[in-house]
Amino acid sequence: MPNPDCRAESDHESCPSLHPSPVQVTLADIERDLAGHMPEHPATPGLNHAAVALVIREGTDGPEVLFIERASRPGDPWSGDLGFPGGKVEAGDDGPREAAEREAREELDLDLGQARYIGRLTDIVGAHLPVRVSCFVYGAGPIGPFSFSDEVRDAFWVPLAELVAPTRHIIAPVRFGADTFERPSIRLPAAGKPVLWGITYRLVMQFLEIVGSHFPPPPVS
Repeated sequence: MPNPDCRAESDHESCPSLHPSPVQVTLADIERDLAGHMPEHPATPGLNHAAVALVIREGTDGPEVLFIERASRPGDPWSGDLGFPGGKVEAGDDGPREAAEREAREELDLDLGQARYIGRLTDIVGAHLPVRVSCFVYGAGPIGPFSFSDEVRDAFWVPLAELVAPTRHIIAPVRFGADTFERPSIRLPAAGKPVLWGITYRLVMQFLEIVGSHFPPPPVS
């Protein structure tokens, strides 16, 4: 269970589990796991369709996942949130995967044509917005530096080991429009960033469940 006293970066010294051991998993392992996953993407009449890219690279301490921080923009329901590169599937896109790749180019100047496509997750339907989100997973070599569009404030990599650390999984207050909720979230190891929640959180948790056999068992409390 998450430790409520270990929620901030300043808690590192008193919460050694916030310095997790490297996850013993490689991109090849992840690709094999995704090959055995049968994603569901049923038709959802009346919902907008969006697509995002979950990009992974080999880091010093194991695989790392790319996240973006969206710029604060009036009228954008995801203004200021953390997420994956992506956006709405447009009429000119040859399906959602092409939309995710186009959005990565537009938002970050990231060419996923140079990355290895390794699988797809099951689509997620929004809890607060009429949207269905498709997520496509890519394994990347050395990429960057990024060039941000006006929709993106920042981009950063998070070790997979941090995403599975139990102390990073919390219940946190989040804002959507004029409302505030408490939702399951992940506090990422990036100073000054909001918590990860909502659709991207649900996609991350689905991904972690697919590759979960490679994780060390949680510590005994």
